[in-house]
Amino acid sequence: MKNLIGFTLGCLFTFLCLDITPLQAQDAAVNDLIITGIVKNKDSRKKLENVNVSIVGTNIGTVTNADGTFSLKVTEAEAFRGVEVSHIGYLNTHLSLDELGKREDLTIWMIPAPNLLNEIVIYGNNPRTIVEEAIKKIPVNYASSENMLTAFYRETVQKRRRYISVSEAVMDVYKTSYDRRDTEQDKVQLQKGRRLLSQKGGDTLAVKVVGGPNLSLYLDIVKNGDALLSMDNLNYYEFRMEEPVNLDNRMQYVISFRPRVNLMYALFIGKLYIDRERLTFTRADFSLDMANRVKAVEAILHKKPLGLRFRPQEVSYLVTYKQQDSKTYLNYIQNVIRFKCDWKKKLFSSSYTAYSEMVVTDRKEHAFSNISNKNAFKQKQVFYDLVDEYWNEDFWKSYNIIEPTESLEHAVDKLKKQSR
Repeated sequence: MKNLIGFTLGCLFTFLCLDITPLQAQDAAVNDLIITGIVKNKDSRKKLENVNVSIVGTNIGTVTNADGTFSLKVTEAEAFRGVEVSHIGYLNTHLSLDELGKREDLTIWMIPAPNLLNEIVIYGNNPRTIVEEAIKKIPVNYASSENMLTAFYRETVQKRRRYISVSEAVMDVYKTSYDRRDTEQDKVQLQKGRRLLSQKGGDTLAVKVVGGPNLSLYLDIVKNGDALLSMDNLNYYEFRMEEPVNLDNRMQYVISFRPRVNLMYALFIGKLYIDRERLTFTRADFSLDMANRVKAVEAILHKKPLGLRFRPQEVSYLVTYKQQDSKTYLNYIQNVIRFKCDWKKKLFSSSYTAYSEMVVTDRKEHAFSNISNKNAFKQKQVFYDLVDEYWNEDFWKSYNIIEPTESLEHAVDKLKKQSR
């Protein structure tokens, strides 16, 4: 039997270990159009990662992968609305149906946005005051009613540069109103999932992530008041105003934060992005403070075999939100855990990377059935152990997903050959 290391992705709480109960997969109706392309910086010609690509006036969307590519499956009626492309630090780009249909190898060029400062200076540019005011406005700026999100989730583990496991799913995410900043009633259920595992004899250490898909619950730092953005938690950090940036053609405050006190558990270092006019949290980019490795281990390690030494190198998070009409909604979450493991009495260690990401591909407000407790994820379950070992070209059909990178596609091919 392979040894097991479990990780709590929501390392804001060491006890976030969630159960996953798969439902019967139900394929959506086949869509009419598949819009594919690559997004690049017009000045540097570099490929852009994590770019929002959505159908104008709808909740349908996805993000680009690390290669800058995307694929969006929509009906012809939805495509008629056109596509909106947005990314931090760039001007939004809009493409009509005619522009989308001109050629198959679509390249979207994004123009870097100038950091034009507004004449209005709010709250004397006191960074902590801005964060406090943004927290107070959460009930106004975010959903005041329940929502059901459709989300795509992918989880990979690499040993050095080689993938040893890949698992992914489409899931339903039920969220209550943001008026109450807690996740007690929020739930996640699996619609459809698949996985691949390395069969190489040298991969004797199986690395598994505990509660991965529940990123959408516990790392939604705006909804989860205990995670980071509470008035009490603000006392643990010092804040600094950074250069503003453009996002969705709107100027954003950029406020960095780092620990100002020494607690019994690890804190965070990062940046908050806040809409200058609406005072809405639009993005959070942060990582676990690694100054005390013992605290860092306590924050993320769930279980390990005797004799194994675990040394974390990086634990980082990216959470983004997207405005639609007068409200702002959860859009994308990314988590990276890098660490080294070695056995006592052995000379060399191995480097591992546990990576996960989730993107909201659709959203419904009202008029839906809640997730039952029976089908919702419960405690101390591992997503990887509960999905089917099933991998083929037509698996996702009309579901919108995050396109795999070229490196991941090659890795999947190799893992599929091992499984035969």
